[in-house]
Amino acid sequence: MTTPSKPRIVKDYEKLEPSIIEQIKLEYPYGFYQHLVSYVDREGKKRMALPFETEEKYYLVRMSIQEAKDIIEEDDDYDDDGTLKEDILQDYAEKYDDDIDEDEEEED
Repeated sequence: MTTPSKPRIVKDYEKLEPSIIEQIKLEYPYGFYQHLVSYVDREGKKRMALPFETEEKYYLVRMSIQEAKDIIEEDDDYDDDGTLKEDILQDYAEKYDDDIDEDEEEED
């Protein structure tokens, strides 16, 4: 028996929901460009995208290497070295990481 595959979403970074962007930052706290993959779109053109997976969907977030670098450089959540700031990382980890929630419940 095969499990059904997740819906695949190809979307531009700036068109993503804020919660998905936050989860992407949590997944890639040191920037995006090193993690880009190439794919061929419907028109047969080679494109670059950042892969990201949630429980429900698999995303390919369209961006070039330069766009990936620019996004990090312009985002206040990242420091001058292109690393997600520690307080932001903690906030997102608490918001989205199930392990943290389970650990907190066990301590009670």
